[in-house]
Order: sequence, then structure tokens, then C-alpha cells
Amino acid sequence: MKTSTPAGSAEVDLNNLHPDLEVDRHSGYLRFRLYRLIEFEVEPEEFHRMVASVISKRERRTVPVTLHDTRVAAPVPREVLVGVLTDLISGLAGESGKNAYTGRRVYYITETTGIPLIGHTAFGIIDRGTNVIQVRPLSGCNLCCIYCSVDEGPISRTRWRDFMVDPDYLMEWFDVVAEFKGQGLEAHLDGQGEPTLYPFLPDVVQALKEHPNVVIVSIQTNAVPLSEDLVDELVEAGIDRFNVSVNSLDPKKARAMAGRKDYDVEHVKKVVEYIAQETEADVLVAPLWLPGYNDDDIVEIIKWATKIGAGKRWPPLGIQNYLEYRFGRRPKFLRRIVPMKEFHRWLRELESRTGVRPLVLKPEHFGTEPRKSLPKPFRRGDVIRAEIVLEGRLRGEMIARAADRVIAIPDSAKILNVGDRVRVRVTRDKHNIFVGTLV
Repeated sequence: MKTSTPAGSAEVDLNNLHPDLEVDRHSGYLRFRLYRLIEFEVEPEEFHRMVASVISKRERRTVPVTLHDTRVAAPVPREVLVGVLTDLISGLAGESGKNAYTGRRVYYITETTGIPLIGHTAFGIIDRGTNVIQVRPLSGCNLCCIYCSVDEGPISRTRWRDFMVDPDYLMEWFDVVAEFKGQGLEAHLDGQGEPTLYPFLPDVVQALKEHPNVVIVSIQTNAVPLSEDLVDELVEAGIDRFNVSVNSLDPKKARAMAGRKDYDVEHVKKVVEYIAQETEADVLVAPLWLPGYNDDDIVEIIKWATKIGAGKRWPPLGIQNYLEYRFGRRPKFLRRIVPMKEFHRWLRELESRTGVRPLVLKPEHFGTEPRKSLPKPFRRGDVIRAEIVLEGRLRGEMIARAADRVIAIPDSAKILNVGDRVRVRVTRDKHNIFVGTLV
């Protein structure tokens, strides 16, 4: 290699490289946090070696690099150093990035991955045969709710990996589904986790709202990551309704149900009240009932929600019944599961007791109507050929690709690798969500 010194030189503080990048020294490592969501650590000596190697290869000569704290310097033009650092950090985030809230490996799904966004419950687009399209930009949650139906949060026993979808790629797939479904759609941002952790949320909300077939954009949230500024940004982008989980107004009980000692129900109340009273968006308060535990709390929440002005266009409350799921959590103190008929009877008693109606909700309260579902490229029982493209959401699961769909293959991670081509028998096809077993 050549050893001549270039005409310019530059120094870059890693914290000034990107507005959504934070870097510090932690326990002998350089700790990177991107978008306050993806974290990874690198030994300083290893990072120094990687930077020097990449720059030297690009410049076709040996380039000396210095690393002091979070500052990197090299005798090259600034744009060269910035480009190398940006590419290197992006690559490291993709290879070893972990969810800052769950500690799990995060896969960033982009167009270049070729991974379809239909077929899995953890990411992408879900069509359940109505005019509501579920949009799931990421998985992973900041809370550990004791009733969580998908065993989310950092204490999860079953969740193995997290996903985040590139916003442009997400909208490409949404457009395909929306064009098939027709006009008058509601785009509902939800997921196996907390959608307000998604760093590109305002951009996606705006893109959804501007879609010619979309009339309503709504979101499901625990509201903990929300601030008044972020609410304003989302409302300006076009969000119409926030469905907010609030299970108790009592701080101690609220913390217990959220599974976090730092859960601040006063912050959540403040955000909800701001949405209801200071913005054009609506808010639906959505507590979950654990029979025998927060019965009286539900009554207090009903009074509070109506008092603050929730329910401008839609019902102010969406009370949920606890249901048991295969991979979900069941509180140890819960003695029984209440059947839906009994739950609806209890809601009607609450309607009479509080004077607030409707508490028994129906699709027509939200303008939800049946629509033709997306065609399925294969059906339950079919044997198909597929390619393994990704580690799955559940521990031991792998994800395969076939005919513009993804298929979850449980209990296969020990015998399969990305790139393997396999024969799969489809065991589930409901709502274009596919699960299969190896043949």
C-alpha cells in the first residue's frame, strides 16, 4: 500500500455523527445506542482496528487512526471519515444490535432483505378480513405486564428475537394490501410490543394518512414513551385516535399490573388528558379487567375517562377481558377465566351503574366492516418448498419465505440455518398468517 499523507484531515465525535446516535464508554466498551432503541457494544481497540482497516482499504494506503474517548481522527477528508464511520456503525447495528428495552437481538427488515411482510404476527401487515389493516413496524415492549398475551418485555420466557421494519419498505407492502382492500380503510398501528418505540413513527403516520384509501389512522399504546411534543408531532402527522392501556389509577396497583417498579401512571394520565383536551385527536382508554383485582379501578377509570373528554368521535372506553393464550402470562392470583358472555353481562351492569354507554363495543362503533381478504398462496395441509430467511420470534423458531409470504417453523432452530431450502407442511393459514412443520 502507499503511505503518503493526504491533503486534509478530520476529527469526528461519534456523538455528533447522527442526531439519533448516542455513544459512551461503559465497562471498558464503547456503547452505541441508535434511535434510543438499538444497542451494541464494541471494545475500543477492536473499533479502532475496524475503522483503520476500512479507511486504509478505501484509500488504498495505510492510514493512521486515533481514537480518544468518543472522538475519532484520521488524516483524510472529513467526508471520507464520516462515510466510513456511518457505514461501519450501521453494519454493526445490523449484525449485533439488541433491543435496548428487551435485550434481544433486533433484525432490521428492509427491501434488500427480500423478506415478505405478510405471514407473521410479529411484524409487517395483517389483514383480518375487514376494512382495518394492522400495521406492525416493530416488536418489543418497555413493560412486562403480568397479563401480557404475547409474553413481552425484558422478562419474557418465550420471545427470542425482535424485529424492526424499514419505513419505506413497510409502506410498500401496506400499499399493496390497501390497493386490494379499497377505500375507506383504517390503518391501525399495533404489534407484539409498544409501537411508539418505533423511531420513524411520525413519518409512517403521515404516509398512512396521506394514502388515498385511508380515512383513519389509529394506534395502540401504553403511552409511557409519549410526551406532549411527540403527541403533537403525531397529531400533526395525521393520527386520529390513541387507544391507551390504563389498568388502574392507583400507582401501586398500576405498577404491579405493568410489571415495572418505574411505571408512572401519573405520566400516563397527563399524556391522556393532554390528548383529550389539547389536541384534535381522540383517545380511547383501554383497561384490562382482572376479575377480583381491579374491579373498582375500572369504575374509577370510566369516571376519569369521561371527565377528561375521551371519546370525541368514538366510544371513550374499550374495556378488555383477560383471555388466556398459549404463550401468554397468567397472574398467579387469578382464580378463573371469565367467559365472554359473563364479561358482557358485567359491562352492561357497569353501563347501568355509571351511565356511560357503550361499554359493550361492536364493530359498527368504529366503522369496522367486512372486506374481502387477501388471497392465500397456499392452504393448511399444503406441502410447499421454502427458503429459511430469518431466526423467528419464539425461542427455537425459524422463518421461511415462499410465494411472497413468510412461514413460521417452530422448534427448528437447532437443525436449520438461514439459506436452507426445505419442504414445509402448512399447519395454519388463518388471516394469511402461516405456521408450518418440516416434511
